[in-house]
Amino acid sequence: MKKGNVSILEHESVPIHEIITNEDLNALLNKYKIRKEQLPKIKSTDPVIKEINAELGDVVEVRRSSRTAGTALSYRLVIK
Repeated sequence: MKKGNVSILEHESVPIHEIITNEDLNALLNKYKIRKEQLPKIKSTDPVIKEINAELGDVVEVRRSSRTAGTALSYRLVIK
């Protein structure tokens, strides 16, 4: 969601969000031996989800900077 000419994705406090491919999703689910529905959720109304045009059922990888881990990855299933 752009406010004026600035994208919220460019704000330093907003971690990187990317929709993952079906191939990457299958690898993730197999690695952790889970179902897609067991992933943490994020609402389709979230401003970042709207900005990246994610749809219901998409899985989003969230990359955050971490002082201890370097980069922390998490995954979210887009829900209504």
